[in-house]
Amino acid sequence: MRLSTVRLHDGRGTAAARQEGDELVLLPYSDVGELLSSGDDWPERATAEAGERIPLGTMSLAPVVPHPNKIVCLGLNYATHIKEMGRPTPAHPTLFAKYDGSLIGAHDDVRMPLVSDHLDWEAELGVVIGHRARHVSADKALAYVGGYTVVNDVTVRDWQHRTREFLSGKTFEATTPVGPCLVTPDELPRGASGLTISCSVDGRTMQKSSTADLLFDVASIIAYVSTIITLLPGDLIATGTPGGVGAGRDPKVFLRPGQELLTTVEAIGELRNTVVREEM
Repeated sequence: MRLSTVRLHDGRGTAAARQEGDELVLLPYSDVGELLSSGDDWPERATAEAGERIPLGTMSLAPVVPHPNKIVCLGLNYATHIKEMGRPTPAHPTLFAKYDGSLIGAHDDVRMPLVSDHLDWEAELGVVIGHRARHVSADKALAYVGGYTVVNDVTVRDWQHRTREFLSGKTFEATTPVGPCLVTPDELPRGASGLTISCSVDGRTMQKSSTADLLFDVASIIAYVSTIITLLPGDLIATGTPGGVGAGRDPKVFLRPGQELLTTVEAIGELRNTVVREEM
């Protein structure tokens, strides 16, 4: 099953929708996050309930979960990225967070902040939690996944490296596309492993790898994070990026206004976003 959050016409807000062929079927929830939070039987209701049918491609897509309770991100989770950044291999997941104001839809513009020209790309597999998870073991962790999505953890590098903490460079407003949909685990390999992940800028491939190369896989990430804090339905985990980021190149390369950023994860979908300069 594929679920999206669509922006309704005439200012009516947003709605969760189920994809059926070339149509989206609206569901009686304001977004996918509300659907996931509605009870453990949400998959059955998402399959059975039906409303207005809309041709696929005619609706604007919001972030698949517009307002997650938590956005947990991993740094340094592919060997190629660890090497290009000159960092030692971590013994434990490197965690940081974002706020929901950073999230945009699958085709929205990425906003380059006024204060920096060091905007960089980071293609990532996203994990959306489907059931409340606390102290979950790795062997049971995948049962708590609601589905998988595509994320680009677009980063303001000079602000990221102002201090030892990553937050300031990771959560600028309107910088993080998420979507185009949530794909439930039954449609993908176990743990979404072995999927090709890539990022291109104006048609030039910058990153290409496989989710099989994650240092900490989806199950171990959920087990680790759920030991620290309760994961709630709709929470988003960005699992880290492979090598090929602009800051890891010599010379460094950063995004510029007008460039198109294409982010794909095999069998899930693509994000297509244009970089625009922030306005006062």
